[in-house]
Amino acid sequence: MKKLLVVLILLATTRLGAQQLYQLPAGTQSHVSSFENLNGVKGQGGKDNATAKGHAFEDLKAGVTKTLLNISSAGMIQRIWVTISDRSPAMMRSLRLRMYWDGSDKPAVDVPFGDFFVAPAGLKTFQSALFSSPEGRSFICTIPMPFRKSARVTLTNEAAKDLELLFFDIDFITQTNPAADNLYFHASWTRTAGAAIGEDAVLLPKVTGKGRFLGVSVGITLNPAYGRSWWGEGEVKCWLDGDQKYPTINGTGAEDYIGTGWGTGAFANQYSGCLVADDSVQKQYAFYRWHVPDAIYFEKECRVVIQQIGGYGAKEVRDMQARGVALKPISVGSKKGFRGLFEPGQNNALAEADADDWVNFYRSDDYAATAYYYLDTP
Repeated sequence: MKKLLVVLILLATTRLGAQQLYQLPAGTQSHVSSFENLNGVKGQGGKDNATAKGHAFEDLKAGVTKTLLNISSAGMIQRIWVTISDRSPAMMRSLRLRMYWDGSDKPAVDVPFGDFFVAPAGLKTFQSALFSSPEGRSFICTIPMPFRKSARVTLTNEAAKDLELLFFDIDFITQTNPAADNLYFHASWTRTAGAAIGEDAVLLPKVTGKGRFLGVSVGITLNPAYGRSWWGEGEVKCWLDGDQKYPTINGTGAEDYIGTGWGTGAFANQYSGCLVADDSVQKQYAFYRWHVPDAIYFEKECRVVIQQIGGYGAKEVRDMQARGVALKPISVGSKKGFRGLFEPGQNNALAEADADDWVNFYRSDDYAATAYYYLDTP
């Protein structure tokens, strides 16, 4: 029991920084922005319909942008909760979530709604340290998002049809004396589709400044030309602070990056998970990784990619080559050992491989990635 109590205290301390649950931080006031009290104005909540739940939701018509939060103060967003009536992949990809800090005209967050909430291949029930969906019907983010002067959050319907019901809460605090070293939360969305063989999929485009790479959510639609072959041999690479040809951080494979091994099924843990693992029907995978206990800091710049590399038996790879499938073999693994095909003297390694030897090869799939990070500028 004592050990459990220590763990709970550590978790609370990690989540709240130096603040304990029983402490009252000076100059801090709590608010919730919703349609019942937009911008969480003090003493103005729930006035519609004589206070009898008069304004819990609104629609979001095609082409319209709604502002969910617009305040001029120092503070921090603590939690965002949303639910919508149309949770189809098409609608979730067509809604655009944007966040602006300290009066900037350029959004720090500019991401499709579903992708931001870790649903690039459809919404699933899961719980993690930063995002969750208790029953697959709502979207929750608990990433702290501080700001010094102002905060604005908008949602745009870029679909061709209306969204009938939109509910939301943005839980935030205002502060009279925010910490001087607070960083600004950012999120970016990239898509790598139809890339040339050997081209990496971008997870985080190069960003400059001081900050922290917080993690990534990735959705992959597999190219059916590769059949039931394994897609996830690619290594995650992170270039930091002046790295040139080679990165400082270099992983060993996609499933290794999310903490499992020898392929991946569906799972959800606090800091990593694979919410969709389907190589036959949907031919989609969706995974996340949060660098919370294993922080990645940078002083000047950061860029993150994942190689598009798959693997299959030598016979199947040779058969795909014969059919003209776009791929490039890179290594052969067998009981005799590992042979890198780009090393001297390995030109015939694939032709000499036994039928069941494992062959890694460059391939091209469809990657959609949302990267989450902090920067010292808004």
